[in-house]
Amino acid sequence: MSGGSSPAHAGSEYLFAALAKRSPDAIVLQGTRQTWRASELLSAVDDLAARIAGTRVLAVLAGNGPAWVIADLAALRAGTVHLPLPDFFSQAQLAHVFEQSGADSVLTDQPERIAGLNRGFAVVGKWNGLLLLQRLATPIDLPPGTAKVSFTSGSTGAPKGACLSAVGLMDTASAVARRLADLPIDRHLAVLPLSLLLENTAGVYAPLLRGAEILVPDLPALGWQGMSGFDPAALQRAVATAAPGSLILVPELLKLWALFLAASGQEGPASLCYVAVGGARVSPALLDQARTQGLPAYQGYGLTECGSVVSLNRPGDDGDDAGRPLDHVSVRIAEGEIVVGTQAFLGYVGDDAVVRPAIPASGREFATGDLGRFDTNGHLHLSGRRKNLLITSYGRNIAPEWVESVLLAEPAIAQALVFGDGRPWLSALLVAAPGIDRGALDAAVQRSNHALPDYARIARWHAAAPFTAQNGLATGNGRPIRTAICRHHAAELAALYSEEEASDVVL
Repeated sequence: MSGGSSPAHAGSEYLFAALAKRSPDAIVLQGTRQTWRASELLSAVDDLAARIAGTRVLAVLAGNGPAWVIADLAALRAGTVHLPLPDFFSQAQLAHVFEQSGADSVLTDQPERIAGLNRGFAVVGKWNGLLLLQRLATPIDLPPGTAKVSFTSGSTGAPKGACLSAVGLMDTASAVARRLADLPIDRHLAVLPLSLLLENTAGVYAPLLRGAEILVPDLPALGWQGMSGFDPAALQRAVATAAPGSLILVPELLKLWALFLAASGQEGPASLCYVAVGGARVSPALLDQARTQGLPAYQGYGLTECGSVVSLNRPGDDGDDAGRPLDHVSVRIAEGEIVVGTQAFLGYVGDDAVVRPAIPASGREFATGDLGRFDTNGHLHLSGRRKNLLITSYGRNIAPEWVESVLLAEPAIAQALVFGDGRPWLSALLVAAPGIDRGALDAAVQRSNHALPDYARIARWHAAAPFTAQNGLATGNGRPIRTAICRHHAAELAALYSEEEASDVVL
């Protein structure tokens, strides 16, 4: 086997076969400063795979670019477990991940962060602009067949590592490629961090399988500004220049881009034929606005444990929902909860998953914690998280995500979180869009309330600072972390429900 003595991860052969079929001179990867053709890419993958052949777990902490993709492919080739590390993880979260995973090698463009962890890593070489660090580490038992460990911040501060199989990840990528096979997508632009499984699977593996080029520029060139926000004007310029056929966004980026286009009198670049939107619930109003501005946005649904994509809308098969399930998963509703059968999920790091029986060909079922239903057209509708369900003191069951999606359809509201369990009325923590004052925010709430039944309206709200990954109040894809925000704003939420303030609320 090319790339060292370790066998490649089962399932990855389909990916490398697709690469081998390309013309040697075909462009596969384009970064900000470098272009990789098929023959060059395969050679680089083999060279790095040989270099890491003795590595058990390879962590990668680096920005977007061809080097990240090559490292990911080399781990697949070498049979090494890949541990992607998001830039937004705090030092405490990184330390937790290294303790949990037993990673013995790191490729990084941020060696000072690794050194600051004091985990015994030493620089042993350089590769393609990244430093390679290694250490002696006690091996951690992982489920057989683990190809990737994806740690997500989720709803708690301590990241949780999902062990994923290459077979399951390739199943997901192949299913995405099949669902969109008739669309003229020959170039994909990676807008999200590659460390997010959604971009890794649907934005790298799926385009590779369908023979498309992948554009992986530095994230700042796309408008990412670290803790200071996101510049949609930069994204518009980058997409207009690169002329991709597809890209993936989270709802907040779609909203910012659509608002910018409307304010500047522009439309989305004509090259785009498909913009996937995932990571959180998307309001129909936002999708309508984006399409009005020339952004062909379509909502999907997925989870890390399920390989990142479960269902997807597309042109000709679209709806006010999360789309039709892809053909690599089984999806059913059990007591209102979405249950998915997938070959991707092998267990969590440290949960004794190593003693589980081998995953059957039909996939192991995973209770997602998401509430949903199917319509008569076979499309999946989401109604919120089981653990987030609010039951008011009047006995009304309310999924806060529903109310939040209505609030977020307002341009004045950048982020929203709704509360009210056991209370007679709902409250909200709201983050205003830049330049929006309290009066405009209140007007946005009143407009939202007119679109909601009386029992689901916001009676009181508090203006909060942005929820970000850097302050520990949001995940890497921008989803607010409800439990952390609850703790952080406990006093403000309590004040909203104080007797003095509640006495004049009209229900």
